Amino acid sequence: MLRLIRLYQRVLRLPGARICTLSTSVYRLRSISIDLGSLAAPVIDRSFPSTTTSPSTNPRRLQHTMVQPVTVTVAATGRKITVPTGLFINNEFVPSIDSSEKIECINPATEEVICSIVAGSTKDIDAAVAAARKAYKTTWGKKVTGFERSRLLNKLADLIERDAQELAELESLNNGKPVKIARDFDIGDSVACLRYYAGWADKILGQTIEVDNNTKFAFTRHDPIGVCGQIIPWNYPINMWSWKVAPALACGCTIVMKPSEITPLTALKLSELVVEAGFPPGVVNTVPSLGSVGGAALSSHMDVDKVAFTGSTVTGRRIMEAAAKSNLKKVSLELGGKSPNIVFESADLDQAANWVGLGILYNTGQDCTAGSRLFVQASIYDKFIPLLVEKFKQLKVGDGFDEASGGGPVVSKMQHDKIFSYIEKGKAEGAKAILGGEKRAGKGYYVDPTIFVDTTPEMSIVRDEIFGPVLAVAKFTTEEEVIELANDTTYGLGAGLHSNDANQCMRVSQALEAGTVWVNQYNMLTNNAPFGGKKQSGIGRELGSYALEEYTSIKAVHWNYGEKLDWPL
Repeated sequence: MLRLIRLYQRVLRLPGARICTLSTSVYRLRSISIDLGSLAAPVIDRSFPSTTTSPSTNPRRLQHTMVQPVTVTVAATGRKITVPTGLFINNEFVPSIDSSEKIECINPATEEVICSIVAGSTKDIDAAVAAARKAYKTTWGKKVTGFERSRLLNKLADLIERDAQELAELESLNNGKPVKIARDFDIGDSVACLRYYAGWADKILGQTIEVDNNTKFAFTRHDPIGVCGQIIPWNYPINMWSWKVAPALACGCTIVMKPSEITPLTALKLSELVVEAGFPPGVVNTVPSLGSVGGAALSSHMDVDKVAFTGSTVTGRRIMEAAAKSNLKKVSLELGGKSPNIVFESADLDQAANWVGLGILYNTGQDCTAGSRLFVQASIYDKFIPLLVEKFKQLKVGDGFDEASGGGPVVSKMQHDKIFSYIEKGKAEGAKAILGGEKRAGKGYYVDPTIFVDTTPEMSIVRDEIFGPVLAVAKFTTEEEVIELANDTTYGLGAGLHSNDANQCMRVSQALEAGTVWVNQYNMLTNNAPFGGKKQSGIGRELGSYALEEYTSIKAVHWNYGEKLDWPL
């Protein structure tokens, strides 16, 4: 634990900052993965042919082929990483049934292509769903015990822990985040998440309900809901994979995973470990594709029982609409946010500044719960803002393979351009940038920490989710005033407050309209506590025992053992 605390202090360069993170415990830093940096340009070994004929047969294809991997060499470490490039269906990496489209994976630190992978089509989604349905009916679902599900989940966690360094380097190449953060926080927490739900797999219980002690009773079963489509984002590829996979498998569901087309590489690499762990074919399937293809197909599929999505509110609406218009499948959504972070005059200002920095700068602000709206009490404003500026300057944004870097590039050119469009809007609408706000020269999608003051509620940088390291600051005078300001948003994912007045902490945490409220900290989550949003930030909950409800269907069984029915009525 002490090692991770010291690492965290080095990551953010914030003196005295501490983090309650255990290497394999349920405690974790909420890293909704940005793209912190790996500037090391990959060298691609294309010595393998794209496909080779396999001696086995597969009825889903006229000609059964296996797509071969490429080998990527990480320049900074010399590590050679074998990267799968096919669609993962029935425990095999296969080509598309009917598409020759490819997805180019870009290193956001160098703007260079890492490799290309197969882009799945609607027919490929159909094949993956069919594989998942067959597995659900034959080798998984109600056909396997909770003890066996637990064993396999623990084995998968062990394999991910074994390969943590390799996975972290691949994550850094494709996503940009520092290797140390990917390894020690994202992957460390993913291992803990899988182990947490492995513990639940044989403890999914129903109720025995008294009806009439002389003649009948009822009981409930929490059955696996079935085939689940899971759509995960680019900002947190490995950790979001674990959040979705772990509870679903613990409950006995089968999965068709659609990773983001921007960051699909670690999801494919994790699929190799699914096979090594011993999961039967079809239990977990991975189909990289464009969201408009794979995501749309899963959402509207008549044989998918549930879809789970993490991403934007706009896309979440489309998924919910498609689910409703198809088979009314169950939906859980973790969507956007524009979270308030409040600093009251009684707060420890140095610690509050550290947590504000973590809230908006971790993962270069590419975090659904990013504390992007800061409210500072007027009596301490002039003292707090210079302190905050100094803290922000201490964070190094650079090469993900540099141990000193606490941040890296944002994930793509599109995201880079979007963030700077909001920075320009902020300036045009009258806000004052007192730090950052200027583009860097050279390669890499870098955005430096940016602070705007003199903001007003109607400004775009205050209303809209930017998903970058851009902080909008405003003053407030009274507790009642700041509660009104904080809740003046269509979102409700996260919120934070900093105060040493215990009564105030209770009042304000109760009044804030958010699924998660942090008191004297920010962006810290634990695997055993639920996470999710209110308002337009989502539906359903992830993590904790609450996530099991998203992947189970409750059946009531009424048993008559003594009543005789007279007939006719």
